[in-house]
Amino acid sequence: MSAARGEAGVPIGVLGGGAWGSTVAHLVATGGRRALLWARNPATCHEINEQHTNRRYLGEARLSEAVEATEHIEELASRCEVIFCAVPLKGLREVAYRLGEVVTGDRIVISCSKGLEHGTHKRPTEILKEESCLKKVGVLSGPNLAREILAGQPCATVIASRFHEVTERGTAAIMGPQFRVYASSDVVGVELAGALKNIVALAAGASAGMGFGANSLAALVTRGLAEMSRYVVRNGGDPRTLAGLAGVGDLIATCSSELSRNHQVGRRLAQGERLEEICASMVHVAEGVNTTRSVVEHARQIGCELPIAEAVYAVLFEGATPADVLRALMSRPPSRETVGV
Repeated sequence: MSAARGEAGVPIGVLGGGAWGSTVAHLVATGGRRALLWARNPATCHEINEQHTNRRYLGEARLSEAVEATEHIEELASRCEVIFCAVPLKGLREVAYRLGEVVTGDRIVISCSKGLEHGTHKRPTEILKEESCLKKVGVLSGPNLAREILAGQPCATVIASRFHEVTERGTAAIMGPQFRVYASSDVVGVELAGALKNIVALAAGASAGMGFGANSLAALVTRGLAEMSRYVVRNGGDPRTLAGLAGVGDLIATCSSELSRNHQVGRRLAQGERLEEICASMVHVAEGVNTTRSVVEHARQIGCELPIAEAVYAVLFEGATPADVLRALMSRPPSRETVGV
């Protein structure tokens, strides 16, 4: 029997005790497998093991009793052959280094983190490979709002890797009755799409906060998709990936749902709150804020034009208001519509 399915006593590992890590572990378990979840906080581990909840991040939602939590990363590295890494990007390099000290090179690790590292502009899979001996690395991304998954609503995602074994065993580890998984070989495209859509979601939230409707949202998402495609292509990804779950699929979810943290931040900014106050009030991490900084800085270096991302950057870090940047975007010179490169 395949160890990737958590059979023969081999659990599937999940790094990260936040909302997404707990949800990934729950997905593994509801598919009939066992999940071993690593969390930094011993109290979180105790709550998951004894009460099968993670109230700080998921409220009263119940996790499968087949999810076991540990505070020891060494235990996870030794027991698990397939590991999903759902650590927020800010702490990923440190966790990847700790994992690298104890993991063996035959392990499969699939990143569920989204964003680009500030300063280096590195993708999560690049960080994982830099800080460890891992070669069989992949990425999971798609329209996957945690609370809807925990409610048992059907959804889908994509796992990308240049190794067939990674997509095959990753799919076997997480696919279930309400969670469908597709495979891709475009790691760059899937990973960057998952990061860039959070920038557009910030703008979509601001649009909603300003009282705009479907026309505005449709224009924003469509032109945001064009920007995403330009940036993906400039970095070696396949523009066709943007038409899939990691691209337009995730855009639909994060730009239209108030469950999206980035949508919430954008809405609150448009309603006059300060970024520092918003971030301080949130338990969850809105990855789009730091991603905007990293993507815009990198895009400027490589000469890739991203007007919407620049507008979001101006609101987040330069003191501009959503009304200011809206006027600037709407007054840009006329041009031909281009979708893709």
